[in-house]
Amino acid sequence: MANVVQKVQAFEEKELRKPGAPRKVRRHKRWLTPGEKVMIVVFALFFCMLSVKIISNETAIYQTNKEIQKIEAKVKNQQKVNTDLKMQISEESTYERIWEKAKQQGLNLNQQNIKVVQ
Repeated sequence: MANVVQKVQAFEEKELRKPGAPRKVRRHKRWLTPGEKVMIVVFALFFCMLSVKIISNETAIYQTNKEIQKIEAKVKNQQKVNTDLKMQISEESTYERIWEKAKQQGLNLNQQNIKVVQ
């Protein structure tokens, strides 16, 4: 048995020493090259930055629209107040009301003092 083992070992040593026998080198095929990995990382960073920029712009637009709506509501309220004041002015400036206030303060209508201006 020892003889067989020696023969096998001798045979294996001869096989390993043969210069003509090409050894199969197993290459690991990489899925991505380092350059491709760098490009993917750069693209991912660019995509993330672009997403953040878009979201921040949308937020700014939302805030601006909110402020515009508040200002428009204030303008409508002020227009309502102005309309009410105009109506009050027209009510207060009627001829009868003016004549009544004049009588309360002691003024009399004198037809001789009226002059028509053209």
